[in-house]
Amino acid sequence: MYTGLQHAHSYIAFAALILLIVASINAIIGMTSNKEFKDGDRKLSLFALIFTHTQLLIGIILYFVSPMVQSFSVAMKDSTLRLYALEHPLINIIAVVLITIGWSRHKKMTTSKAKFKSIAIMFALGTILILSRIPWSAWL
Repeated sequence: MYTGLQHAHSYIAFAALILLIVASINAIIGMTSNKEFKDGDRKLSLFALIFTHTQLLIGIILYFVSPMVQSFSVAMKDSTLRLYALEHPLINIIAVVLITIGWSRHKKMTTSKAKFKSIAIMFALGTILILSRIPWSAWL
């Protein structure tokens, strides 16, 4: 089960990152070109949101069953273990919160430019945070 969750966490991460990058770029283009916010834009952002939340849930389950983060005091002395035990989960939770705020704020906006701006800023910040804390050596 643990290995299956690890694989799901890795594969969904690819999809989530691709969707976040595409949604961020789409929102930046929409914001700068004064494009109308359409249903396709909403769906793209929604799928990015869904995949990041799914990724977060799988990550939380992995966090509590992982042997790597069981001894927290030892993890603080080792940079690799600290990445898995503290930095990766904390920064990614913050990123998902920012993405969720961007999604929630866009629903309250009345103009297309404001909707695109909310998604562009928050999704891009979330994507940057996620990319900063991926354990690249173990992931690729």
